Amino acid sequence: MADTLMGRIPRADLPEQFHLAWDTLNRLTGEPTFVEVFAQAPAMLDFVMNRFYGPVFFGGQVDQRYKQLVRLRLSTLHGCRTCNKQNVPGALAAGITEEQVAAIEHFETGPFSDADKAVLAFAEEVALTNPHGHLTPALYARLRAHFSDADLCELGVVMAVIAGMAKLSFVLDLVEREPTCPFAPLAEAAASNGHVASR
Repeated sequence: MADTLMGRIPRADLPEQFHLAWDTLNRLTGEPTFVEVFAQAPAMLDFVMNRFYGPVFFGGQVDQRYKQLVRLRLSTLHGCRTCNKQNVPGALAAGITEEQVAAIEHFETGPFSDADKAVLAFAEEVALTNPHGHLTPALYARLRAHFSDADLCELGVVMAVIAGMAKLSFVLDLVEREPTCPFAPLAEAAASNGHVASR
């Protein structure tokens, strides 16, 4: 369960326009904290839910399959348990198989198409865990075999928003982390390593 310091608005007090977002997040993850906290800034919650996810993530010109693939790869790399709980069903609904979900950590040798592998490699360059990420000529050639530059811009924005919101969610303690999450708070990371945290 997320243990944020931020205030929350319970579902009973949420504006009706956010009930579906709360219900969906709660059904998929059991963790609607993000909606409860961000409902205090309705324009920001509206941006994420209705202006990003609606027209950009679920809309746009890039096939939904690739957006679901990169979202799932980012959440596994970032170690967001809450994200993974919703991203796996999203991936399956977009036609990604359970075998592919299980193989996403080793996608280059997994049961993926060349286009799938190229976007997953792109996701690894954009991931917060890769501070030296770079679009190399080799990766660009792999991507351009299947996608236009406009497609790559769209995929890039999708990943940038998802990665940025994941980091903010970690900072504000709005989500549960996997044990492998590299973004644990300093005190938590030090405790798990047997050290005392200091600043």
